[in-house]
Amino acid sequence: MNAPNRSGSKPVTPEASTNETGVQTVSGNRGLMLEERLIFEIGTGETTGVDLPQPSPEAPNRLGGLDRSAAIGLPGLSEPETVRHYTRLSRQNYAIDCGIFPLGSCTMKHNPRLNEKVARLHGFADLHPLQPEARVQGALAVIDELAEWLLALTGMQAVAMSPKAGAHGELCGILCIRAALEARGDPRAVILVPESAHGTNPATAAFAGYQVEGIPATAEGRVDLAALTARLGPDVAGVMITNPNTCGLFEPDMIAISDAVHAAGGLVYCDGANFNAIVGRVRPGDLGIDAMHINLHKTFSTPHGGGGPGSGPVVLSEALAPFAPLPFVSRQPDGHLHLIEEENAGEEHGQAFGRMSAFHGQMGMFTRALAYILSHGADGLRQVSGDAVLNANYVLRSLEDVLDAPFAHSGPCMHEALFGDAGFAEGIATLDVAKALIDEGFHPMTMYFPLVVHGAMLIEPTECESRASLDQFIASLRAVAERANAGDPLLTQAPLLAPRRRVDETAAARKPRLVWTEPTGGDTAAA
Repeated sequence: MNAPNRSGSKPVTPEASTNETGVQTVSGNRGLMLEERLIFEIGTGETTGVDLPQPSPEAPNRLGGLDRSAAIGLPGLSEPETVRHYTRLSRQNYAIDCGIFPLGSCTMKHNPRLNEKVARLHGFADLHPLQPEARVQGALAVIDELAEWLLALTGMQAVAMSPKAGAHGELCGILCIRAALEARGDPRAVILVPESAHGTNPATAAFAGYQVEGIPATAEGRVDLAALTARLGPDVAGVMITNPNTCGLFEPDMIAISDAVHAAGGLVYCDGANFNAIVGRVRPGDLGIDAMHINLHKTFSTPHGGGGPGSGPVVLSEALAPFAPLPFVSRQPDGHLHLIEEENAGEEHGQAFGRMSAFHGQMGMFTRALAYILSHGADGLRQVSGDAVLNANYVLRSLEDVLDAPFAHSGPCMHEALFGDAGFAEGIATLDVAKALIDEGFHPMTMYFPLVVHGAMLIEPTECESRASLDQFIASLRAVAERANAGDPLLTQAPLLAPRRRVDETAAARKPRLVWTEPTGGDTAAA
């Protein structure tokens, strides 16, 4: 039998690459930005990175009749080639460790390595959800202490720790509201959602079976209190409000909104995704809020992006506390921590609406969030929100002369600065500005959200960025904005300097090519 080929990938004819200076490279590389083909194009089925001994003919077959009858078509590479392939791909990615990540509404801030070290400690990283209580008292203590912090910071009466992320937490809060209304024999059909709320709010209400009705915003970008109070009635279960809202503004009428909803027999849900702007300064419980989820992966700096991981505990008012879902941690008189489950809930917790998940939450997120909270303390968390607001206002005031800032007249913003496309020359869109930022070496801001501003650009610098970092970003965005206002046609072709040029994003989303096939006629079919 021939020995396996360990010499590396199959030969590939490189595509010449011409950069903006007209210099052509035979390799396809552009300086140290290395061109990287698909792994199927550089590996072969005959290549292997390891030598395995041939099994003895006398050895028993342990495959249970599942022997492979044909080649599986997976590419093989040597170990150096494998490492280089994925390292090169990683260099074409953008992350918070590379630079500012200005996504508005997403709070993509630095994740302290202390958090990661704690989450990897023996006893946390290797937990199993079915371990006996006596062997996980430390983990339950983390959940319990984190819960106490969340209650203290929000001024609420109870907290459900099991929701896995923001939208999951929203659903938990709405189900608590539904359970409370049904318990008093007053089921209602409508949830009011201001147009300045997060986009998941109406989706959550609809998923829970409610009719959703919108409430308009004022010219100042805040909830129209008169329109809200006029719509309240016996069919309204409650309101889902985001505060600070997606225009980056605090709702000064929040107490009046809560009072009006309560007077009409409804309950108030607050989207807490923007809690990073007010943590340590405003307690939602003091604003009359009945339920609010908290994105631990935003406010308390755990890894965020790529679909997870996340965590969305829900704090509840006295009116909703009896309906909190199971399970949750209870501290016994002897100090022992006990996990309250359905089978041992007892009469005291008999009104729990059920479970949000099989187990008790995201342990890795809990340890990271508690490490972040303890390392900052109450005063440090207050500074976090203050610095986040300061940075956002610095961005807003530094760019309002070249970018349309529709709510700048409303006063200071909170944690994020909102701009629109008014003022761009004909034929230039927000997408073009975002793509040009890629050429400047920055991840684009959030685009086309919120919907209340045409061509919206939502920028959240967070508290982690220095003035020097912000100045660099502002200078680049200012230069791009000036080009947009002047109608520079090159903007519609951006990015020009990225590893790939502009793609058809609509086709990519609707007609993705997820399977690689052998090229025919010189064309490569790729993911």
